[in-house]
Amino acid sequence: MAIGKLFIGRKVREIRQASAATQAQFADMIGISTSYLNQIENNQRPVSASVLLALAEKFGIDITELSSGQNDRLLSALTEALSDPLFETYSPSLQELKLITQNAPGFAHALINCHQAYRRNGEQLASYADRAGAATANETTSYEEVRDFFHFVDNYIHDIDQMAEGLAAELKLGEGENYAAMTGFLESRYGVRVVRGDAGDEAIRRYDPKSRILTLSRYASAPTRDFQIATQIAQLHVEAKIDQVLKSAGFRTEEAVEICRIGLHNYFAGALILPYRNFLQAARELRHDIELLAARFGASLEQVCHRLSTLQRPGQKGVPIFFARIDRAGNITKRHSAARLQFARFGAACPLWNAHQAFEAPGRIIRQLAETPDGVRYLCIATQVNKGTLGFRAAQPRYALALGCEISYADQFVYADDLDLSNRAGFDPIGISCRICERVKCTSRAVPPLKHKLVVDHTVRNANPYEIE
Repeated sequence: MAIGKLFIGRKVREIRQASAATQAQFADMIGISTSYLNQIENNQRPVSASVLLALAEKFGIDITELSSGQNDRLLSALTEALSDPLFETYSPSLQELKLITQNAPGFAHALINCHQAYRRNGEQLASYADRAGAATANETTSYEEVRDFFHFVDNYIHDIDQMAEGLAAELKLGEGENYAAMTGFLESRYGVRVVRGDAGDEAIRRYDPKSRILTLSRYASAPTRDFQIATQIAQLHVEAKIDQVLKSAGFRTEEAVEICRIGLHNYFAGALILPYRNFLQAARELRHDIELLAARFGASLEQVCHRLSTLQRPGQKGVPIFFARIDRAGNITKRHSAARLQFARFGAACPLWNAHQAFEAPGRIIRQLAETPDGVRYLCIATQVNKGTLGFRAAQPRYALALGCEISYADQFVYADDLDLSNRAGFDPIGISCRICERVKCTSRAVPPLKHKLVVDHTVRNANPYEIE
């Protein structure tokens, strides 16, 4: 996809400082004037194609890495925060917000954290007036802190991903029976024996460090079983590296550290079963057919979709996609987006999004062409999956998996083959969430948008009982 105007002053400044060059020296290196470099670094002018090529040639910079994926995520979160009526006297332009996220990302993060604390405090005061003075009322929860950590590192942990890929190559995973290779590795390297659990044991995985016995549920599916073995390998094989990542993350509480540790164990497990380069190549060959990818690697659909969202290795990126897992109540329990579509941090997802339709058609893949209020168009796919163990009386949680990409990448997906991508009328209008959606005529709106006045006419009743100014 073509790269538009890029205001990447902070990145250019970081490259210059890493090379220990003055502005005059660096400008000479890339063949521009010092004044032009100064304007670039202060985001007063975009970088030209010739400057991009010079950066790529002289400093080994991958031009595709200079796209604004990270800035898009931060810009979306900042825009949502500033849509709160708290800031009703301040309506920054898009250009102002871009300048903040590009030049002062730390300030943007701080403002977002302050807004989150404000919201939590207000919600607790409204719901639990008698506990308004609780010490934790304005603190970020550990879960939210970990969620934001993965969100802002692009859902990709380079060192852990590479370690998983190296071990997968050593064990030849994906070329035969993963179960035998991984259990053999655990026993030969760490003396851990894998056994099946008793019929009444509800634990999916249970490890006894004293006896070095790993017990797996006898009812777990093969993908779940393999993932849990890979998780155990993560705990034993890469714990030192995970400790380094956790230390550098700077979490405020030990609870957040341990929650993130679970996430990093799971990250390694997914990267081990679905090694980066092999999986990326297969995704391209199979044109992102998630069912064929699951069959090739012996993985579940959720594991495949989640892994597609982590293909963000510098120089070897996959298609920038968005991925989410939604429960039947509309809660987004997993989410990441490398595309411009960013999920709302508060409130439910748009009811017009096809993810909700997946519950009405279990076992099918639902397709949708959609357009967000900013005019960006997407190919969206969704399917329902069941979690839990087998059995008539066992709980069977149901989730919708949602996956998609911007329409410029749709030809790389098998799901777009017979769709008319050129017909703009064929795209459903969707939003991010009702509270920040600017569409004024949506009949599916759950709540009025923030920072918009309502007009009530008692002589006319339309689908909504009000008009949006």
